[in-house]
Amino acid sequence: MLRGSRQRVATIDAARTSPPPSVLAPVVLTDPTQVAAVMTIAARIGEILIANGTTSSDAIAQIRTVTSSYGLHYCHVDITVNTITMNTVIVGKEKRTPVTVFRVVTMMSENYHKLQEADRLIRSIRAGATRPEMAEKILDDIDHSPIPYRNTRFLAGWFVMGAAVAILLGGDWLMSLIGGITAFLIMGFNKILSRNSLPYFFHCVIGGFLATIPAAVFYDFSAHIGHTIVPSQVIASGIVVLLAGLTLVQSLLDGITGSPVTASARFFQTVLFTGGIVAGVAMGLYFSNLVGVSLPPIETMLGKPSLDSVVWRILGGATAAGAFAVTCFAEKPAVFLSFLTAGAGSAMYYLFLLPLGTGRFIATTACAIVIGLAGGLIARRYLISPVITAVAGVTPFLPGSGIYRGMYAVMNEQMVVGLTNIFMAIATCMALAGGVVFGEWIARRLRAPQTYLPYRALKRVGRMTFGSMAGVSRKRPRRNP
Repeated sequence: MLRGSRQRVATIDAARTSPPPSVLAPVVLTDPTQVAAVMTIAARIGEILIANGTTSSDAIAQIRTVTSSYGLHYCHVDITVNTITMNTVIVGKEKRTPVTVFRVVTMMSENYHKLQEADRLIRSIRAGATRPEMAEKILDDIDHSPIPYRNTRFLAGWFVMGAAVAILLGGDWLMSLIGGITAFLIMGFNKILSRNSLPYFFHCVIGGFLATIPAAVFYDFSAHIGHTIVPSQVIASGIVVLLAGLTLVQSLLDGITGSPVTASARFFQTVLFTGGIVAGVAMGLYFSNLVGVSLPPIETMLGKPSLDSVVWRILGGATAAGAFAVTCFAEKPAVFLSFLTAGAGSAMYYLFLLPLGTGRFIATTACAIVIGLAGGLIARRYLISPVITAVAGVTPFLPGSGIYRGMYAVMNEQMVVGLTNIFMAIATCMALAGGVVFGEWIARRLRAPQTYLPYRALKRVGRMTFGSMAGVSRKRPRRNP
């Protein structure tokens, strides 16, 4: 018996470490039409995985699991940015027929409900319970299924996330309220703009502008009521909300897991959109000064939090992760697990930062490792895709404050301070990505079944060449006349 056969195994672990059960010939492997149909099913599943932040290496492993489950054991899969290319060779009695399937991921948007449905479909196909005809019907239902809930709950999730991020950054109840209003305005306008097919770059510019205006308005209002707010924390919470919709951490995850081309393209796209956010914030600051509301200067470097606020910050980080999972239409168990995972990571962050006295970079790395490990183990226990807990868990810790400080310093001709903060923000993202990958790697080693790959001979058949066929014909005995 294979080790781990009595435990619940995640889909990606089963895809990477053990083959599907014996296939009862569900398709005719000498028929190019049926082979292409099976490859198309796998490519459609891969499209859902890629669109929801799954790394290219994990998506390739799960695509191959689908094809192997239908008897197609040799299939080359290549994923480059948003394209999926699949190729195989059918070895018939007289000739070899190549079959190629090409698919483009047209929309990169998190919908964890569809991701979870695709995860269940992969497990069902691997278990031999879903024939190709039924798999096509299920994929059609997934593609045409409406969003699980209306815009009210979607925008309420962003409101809660903005409020929780403001608490995570050290804000009080008033700044939490302003952070929630800021997030609500940003995503509400983005929802309207998306209906008119405006490029996402301009969404980021408008979002950066909207992240600044509420901070300026409420800063001027708070002076009249005798309650001081910190505008930089409100603006930083808005930037974190905008960064949550980008693929910054996912691009670094692709680079770490061995997909440099995809990682480079996604990273460039993220840098471009982040530039739009910075431009929008700069426009907001200029507009504030124009109407006579000048924001106070901010400190060049972020100070350490007090012990009294740690519990609230941990709760804020956990709530922000759960709220982000809600905005991505995750199911209730996934939302709760994202909350627990981010809470554990946030607690580890402040443990390293305050009692142990380490720097923010080491504390962030420890936080990400715990998120990858704890989220990976808990997600496997309840058969939830680890991508959900990983992405939702690290989202509240995106360096919105560092980006704002760096941009503010550069605008005020403090180039050294500005570049230092910007590079620290990039290093924070790398620490988040690297820590999550390492924690996830440990979780896989603890929960994965034993590796067992018996299909090498079948794969070699698909790699037959003219030289090898000539060698086989020379070895074949001649028949007597």
